[in-house]
Amino acid sequence: MKIHRILMLLAALVHFIIGTRADAEAKRPNILFILADDQSYKTVGCYPESWKWVKTPNIDALAKNGVRFHAAYLGSWCMPSRATILTGRLPHGIESMTMEGSYPGSKYDPQQCPFIPAQMRAQGYHTAQIGKWHTGTDAGWGRDWDHQLVWNRPLHPENAGAYYKTEIMEVDGVTQTIEGYPADNYTRWACEYVRGKNRDASKPWFLWLCYGNIHGPSVPAARHKGLYKDAPVSVPADIFPPREGKPDYLNKTQAWTRGADGHPLAGKGGEAFGEAKKDKRFDDWVRQVNECVPPVDEGVGALIAALRETGQLENTLVVYSADQGFAMGEHGFRTKLAPYDANYRSPLIVSMPSRFPTGAYCDKPVSGADLAATFLATSGVTVPWKTHGRDITPLLKNPAAAEWPHACLFEHMGNEYGAAVSHTIATGATQKNYQGVPLYAAVVRDGFKLIHYLDRASGEEFYDLKNDPEELKNAIADPSHADRIAALRTAMKAELTRTEAGFTSEPEEKQAR
Repeated sequence: MKIHRILMLLAALVHFIIGTRADAEAKRPNILFILADDQSYKTVGCYPESWKWVKTPNIDALAKNGVRFHAAYLGSWCMPSRATILTGRLPHGIESMTMEGSYPGSKYDPQQCPFIPAQMRAQGYHTAQIGKWHTGTDAGWGRDWDHQLVWNRPLHPENAGAYYKTEIMEVDGVTQTIEGYPADNYTRWACEYVRGKNRDASKPWFLWLCYGNIHGPSVPAARHKGLYKDAPVSVPADIFPPREGKPDYLNKTQAWTRGADGHPLAGKGGEAFGEAKKDKRFDDWVRQVNECVPPVDEGVGALIAALRETGQLENTLVVYSADQGFAMGEHGFRTKLAPYDANYRSPLIVSMPSRFPTGAYCDKPVSGADLAATFLATSGVTVPWKTHGRDITPLLKNPAAAEWPHACLFEHMGNEYGAAVSHTIATGATQKNYQGVPLYAAVVRDGFKLIHYLDRASGEEFYDLKNDPEELKNAIADPSHADRIAALRTAMKAELTRTEAGFTSEPEEKQAR
């Protein structure tokens, strides 16, 4: 009799566990997308390329509970990166978006340029966006977002440099002036949302949290100033020219000068709003930039704690990334924009232990459009337009061994979008660039990168990223790589065709005919 009762209890327990799992699988997951600003992967402790003294315990813990990707190529600068994530399309396929008026003034037609959150909202999700907005004066409250606390830089260009001070915010469409350190404000509001404030508890939710850190002028919170005082900082090998085999434009974008003691000093160039004053020492600047990371790291920890406390962690996809990378002296830069990993490549960590492995690593590169496709697949939401990305769920399920033959296409189209890109290229604007960097298309696959400049002057670059991760040697003329270069050219053309680009990656002499 006792054995019979034990067997009955075990059967009931198994039924309960199976039923619980089935309920969890049937319940649509929440999505928490945390986006830092201008963050080099070298500022994240769990990346082996980071400075050894960097401390990001909460982001590192997220990686231990998820999948860390070697590389994400989301966009060449803030606006196109975010536009790609919102639409699922690369800049050359985003119509009606333009920049106008005082920087960063911009606009778009929501009929020609619909955003994915509007479809999520229409199909049962509660949507929210907190923090920086850099994609048109229309931030979409009431259409794309149910709840929004947004620092709308295009709408208030006079406040567009307020990354670390008083911000003019739009709170569910109402303009307010908010004091305090912005990253801390964003974290507090996001945690309140996770805990149930300003949302419908009966719906799954999508929260896009957009920090302004680490963007210039890179002002640390008072509690973090001096955190890395006297930390050793190595100087990139090619912070100064000459750079054999590199395009000539790098001589014009050179942002560092040699000080009397040989140490680099900030010169001309660099990001808007002066993230480094002229003549600031390179090592001091690197420490200052890294001291802007802890508020974001603390935010990640606070949000994971809020998810755990409210019982939502198991059913929430957590994604951490940055809108793009930011060169820390590499190739002479102090900005993003360029096609090198130091400038463009973002950190990317995806965590949902109830579905995907933990402590895993994936060396396959993914794009911003891929993230958008993955959000759609995870939520079960469909959109009535063609997107350019691929759902990376197979990589999340099997990070080390999933079949993934796809080349990752990324591009720099400056401040142009849609048909304007094709027009610029077709009309032969030979000197077309944005902040000194020529327009280009690039592909990465199997640890190799091909860059094709579209200015008909800068040529091509090819890098073996496994053996030359700092991209010091342009191997485009190396005959031993000829077959691989040809294959990547073919892959680039195929990706441009697949994504309906109005231009190709044919060599310059063919384009000019």
